[in-house]
Amino acid sequence: MRKNHIKCSLIVLMCIAAVAGGSAFDENLKEVNFVIPKGWPKPVYNLNRNKPTTSGFMLGRKLFFDPMLSRDGSTSCASCHTQFSGFTHVDHNVSHGINGLKGTRNALVLFNLAWNKSFMWDGGVNNLEVQPLGPITSPVEMNNTLENIIKYLDTSINYKTRFYKTYGDSSVTGQRILKALAQFTCMFESYNSKYDKVMRKEQGVEFTTQELNGYKLFRKNCESCHKEPLFTDYSFKNIGLPVDSAYFDIGRMKITGDSGDSLKFKVPTLRNIEVSYPYMHDGRFRSLKQVLNHYSSGTVLSATVAKEMKDGMFFTENEKTDIIAFLLTLSDKEFLLDLRFRNYRD
Repeated sequence: MRKNHIKCSLIVLMCIAAVAGGSAFDENLKEVNFVIPKGWPKPVYNLNRNKPTTSGFMLGRKLFFDPMLSRDGSTSCASCHTQFSGFTHVDHNVSHGINGLKGTRNALVLFNLAWNKSFMWDGGVNNLEVQPLGPITSPVEMNNTLENIIKYLDTSINYKTRFYKTYGDSSVTGQRILKALAQFTCMFESYNSKYDKVMRKEQGVEFTTQELNGYKLFRKNCESCHKEPLFTDYSFKNIGLPVDSAYFDIGRMKITGDSGDSLKFKVPTLRNIEVSYPYMHDGRFRSLKQVLNHYSSGTVLSATVAKEMKDGMFFTENEKTDIIAFLLTLSDKEFLLDLRFRNYRD
């Protein structure tokens, strides 16, 4: 109930903010600035080759929310990546595409993407600009081609004007489409949670005793994979999940062909974990308590299981509560409600 209440509250706040913002918000959006928070590593994505601009950001945003990028005009990028859930989908275990078709994996969150070394649960994509091609061409997601999308955009005066403002001429190309989407999505930056404010020693912001206990437990048991400040090390791990009976997903091995990668999946960030359920590559867990129960007593040992899992992790009920209390401090409501990322129709 708590999670549903949080999501409903965020939806209401976003609607109110959108009405209050109106077109004046976009008219006053003079510049788009990418921020590298103090103490964070250098981004992996080369921003010098595709620096976000106001016009590129707004073109990317329009593309992100446009269902006409799918073959039947029903599914946009935002269909599986909604802002109030950290740009993942709402409640579905796996992604949904055109004609109600289902994918085989849970949609990953989209933020702090400039620091990603690879994309997708299996790391099958290594560049932010290439990532959209996966869902665009997937037969169970958008089931389209760049060629079809270019033809559609070429008939739109609105889009042609936006391409002109962004690139200096109105030519629509696949590369420009992907670069514009990257300009928009790389700006999905989350660094203003309570955790961040505590780390910055902002006045009046402190962990509660329970949150601090949870933080200590987290650092002892979880940080080897979920490294601060991004709360992931971007590696691929087999965390001892029983093989799912619906998809028999073998993880990264599907990409590399290496049996040593069997059942390994990308270590996801824990930022905004409060609102980005369900969890794991197949969305099998509905709550953080279920996740911790898995680590405490549900792991399956195998040849590729992560070394961190071999000796097990055992948490008391009170420790689980404390860890969850800390994880809730990673929610960044400023990011989740940021007007720049809403669907603005024109």
